[in-house]
Amino acid sequence: MGSKKVVKRLPPFQKPSSTPSYTSKGSIAPPPSCISVISPKKSKAQSDPSICKQELVASAWLPKSPEVSMAKPVENVTLEFDIPVRQGVIDYESSSLLAFKQHCCLFWGSALSFLEHVANLLKDFAVPSAIIKGKKVVEILPDFELTQRSTREELLSVLKNYTTVKRMISRPGQRYKGQNGVQVAATKIQATWRCYQCRRAYITFRQQQWASGVIAISWLMHVHMGRVRKTLQESRQRHLENFFTRAKHLAANWNRIRTSRRTIIHIPSLGYSQQIREASPDFPIHQGSQLGRLCEIQDSNVDVIYICPVPASEELLQYYDKLLGLQAAVRSGNHKDIADLQDRFKILTPEAVYSFPNRPLSLATFLKYSPSTIKRIKALIQGREAYIVGGLLHQDDLAVADMLDVPILGPDPEVSHLYSSKSGSKRVFAAACVPVPPGQYDIYSRKQMLEVLSQLIIDYPEVKRWVFKLDHDYGGNGTAYCDVIAHLKCYPWVQKESQRYGPEMWQKKWAHEPALAKISQELPGLLAQHAQAVNEKRFPTWAKFLQTFVSQGGIIEAFPPSDSITGLTVDMLIEPSGEITMVSSGDQIHADGPLRSSGTTLPQASVETSVLNLLSLKIAEACKSRGVVGYFSIDFVTFIHPKTLGQQVWAIDLDLRYSDHLALTQVLLHVTNGMLDCRRSCFQVQLVPKKPKDRKKEQPQTAPIVSRYAVMSSSMRHVNLSFIYYNVFLQMCKAHGIGYDVQEKEGSIFTLFEDQKRHIFGMVTIGEHLQGALMTFARHLFIIYQELSAPNMHAETNFKEAVQDIEAILGVTEQNKMKFEEEQQQAAKTQSPPK
Repeated sequence: MGSKKVVKRLPPFQKPSSTPSYTSKGSIAPPPSCISVISPKKSKAQSDPSICKQELVASAWLPKSPEVSMAKPVENVTLEFDIPVRQGVIDYESSSLLAFKQHCCLFWGSALSFLEHVANLLKDFAVPSAIIKGKKVVEILPDFELTQRSTREELLSVLKNYTTVKRMISRPGQRYKGQNGVQVAATKIQATWRCYQCRRAYITFRQQQWASGVIAISWLMHVHMGRVRKTLQESRQRHLENFFTRAKHLAANWNRIRTSRRTIIHIPSLGYSQQIREASPDFPIHQGSQLGRLCEIQDSNVDVIYICPVPASEELLQYYDKLLGLQAAVRSGNHKDIADLQDRFKILTPEAVYSFPNRPLSLATFLKYSPSTIKRIKALIQGREAYIVGGLLHQDDLAVADMLDVPILGPDPEVSHLYSSKSGSKRVFAAACVPVPPGQYDIYSRKQMLEVLSQLIIDYPEVKRWVFKLDHDYGGNGTAYCDVIAHLKCYPWVQKESQRYGPEMWQKKWAHEPALAKISQELPGLLAQHAQAVNEKRFPTWAKFLQTFVSQGGIIEAFPPSDSITGLTVDMLIEPSGEITMVSSGDQIHADGPLRSSGTTLPQASVETSVLNLLSLKIAEACKSRGVVGYFSIDFVTFIHPKTLGQQVWAIDLDLRYSDHLALTQVLLHVTNGMLDCRRSCFQVQLVPKKPKDRKKEQPQTAPIVSRYAVMSSSMRHVNLSFIYYNVFLQMCKAHGIGYDVQEKEGSIFTLFEDQKRHIFGMVTIGEHLQGALMTFARHLFIIYQELSAPNMHAETNFKEAVQDIEAILGVTEQNKMKFEEEQQQAAKTQSPPK
């Protein structure tokens, strides 16, 4: 029954010859295995078609028996199944394809689909011939059945001649030689053009989008900056209004405040521009070199808060504790009577200094961003009269004053910066009608500079050296000079021209035109070759100095036409009540060159006191009329004029700030308890009377009042000093007898600034006579130099220059100089400690 049902379901048998063959359209013929089984001889199966059908079905669905050996020869013969493809058409009649078809009859559909993919790829690229490896196709088929997609590389990997086909397919334009090449080329052209248009439109859109973003951000930033600028302007205007309000209150109550218990907040800030601050490598040290302000506690009604721009170590604090405690010992004449005055002075360092260690900011800026220090100052001055004494005032000084709610003893910052400049000081001197060097100010271009200098050379032929000064700088750092007459080749011709015209005609401007043309033509090369800056590290060439000179402006003035020149520094005070006082005056010492002051001798002895007082008072009145209040200093220069043979005094500089000279004067007054009368150029101290040996004959004795002279410097420099600690340095000086006698009020006092670099210090030497004070100062410097300098070491120092300048002041000859050096060496040997 079961066999009959099977026979009925099967189609009628057809002979192999009538079996449909495989066509290009993919029609499938019966498996070749069935054909190979049929024998050419007639058998029972031929007479009975149902039996053949059963055998065919059984051979297709049942596993092959190992006994059947008909498939084994086929597998061995067609192991690789190299299927040829010509012009993108598979040869379906090839034995390899038929064998491959028999081999993968169970998954022939997938294999055929893959082969057609390969054939289409070859036809697309017009590959003339290729051979497909059937074995490789079988390996790839599992992945192909899952994805029904294959990459070009996978399709090509089944080719036996892969390299040749790959090279052909990679040729540019090969795709357009294959099937539908024209349509594909047209499509490519259209797609490329559309892509180009879209890309161009996209790029334009992105550019516009970027531009709109930039415009939007710029506008937002502009609005924000405008808002911030407006806020700052309002804040600064508020600070300025509060400054003037407090200044009026200070002026109205000054007579009461200066005689009552008060606290002075010293902020020695230098509010210079960023360019000047960054050009000074030791800017924090320059700001912190006025620790002598602490000595204002000499007045029993004064407490001092000193803001230090560098961290003060315990060693430095202990030194100033002893120095400030000397006042009691000075009054009693016993060095053991040192008082403890720590409750009357405080040295504070803003915490912002630690946050910005390498930023040369002004001290007021550091304090502005130091809330802890501001809070502590408020606690110290709570319930007390207090005011600020600053340096060169800045907007941040006004902000600090607002935070502390205290007045400032000083001018408006704009006034301070205007008249502290070299050109501004010339305006003040012109208003005061005081003598000044020949020159010109407010120079802002190279052409103007050459024209002005050429005219000055013609107008003042006796001046050999001309000095160039930047408007905004300090300490002589922005100064250059040139001996123009010595190097001007056309100068003899100019002299002949002046003699030819005569004195009267030579004063006419038209007579100067040929000379001006020649001088102006020669000056640029002359200055480039012979002009020299005082600070050669900052301005190694004239071109660099000239660039800065033109950018910020400057002046040209004559150097005194004399070989013997003396500089003076006068410190003035315009009190808030309007009273003008000369608080200090001294003759300058030039250890770092003739255009840079490194110290002073006090009191001054180079100009008649009446002349100096008159000139200083005129300048102070001119400053007062311009709103200047507080401390300021004036620099003069005096010499014997070669034509008149009379003493000439010129006012050359004005600094509207508390000077280093005044800070050292405070140290001098503190350690001597002396009285300085600047109007008479007299410094006197009261000695402590010595107790008689016989107590029975003891009688009250009056303390003698004697004159004293001092040599002071705040810029003594020796690099090797940084190798030793201050305690060692002081012990070394003590071993050599360098110290201060509180009874005789003679000797040397040091002012130490910071203990990080430790290469700059201040020194005050006091003596009975000016010559003795100078000699002592030079001898002490020589001893320190011998101790600090190794035999084969060339350390950077200005000790030698200071000693040479002192020798020039004393008029020491070569013979006296050698004798003096021998005495110094002998003294150093006798005073050196035993080994």
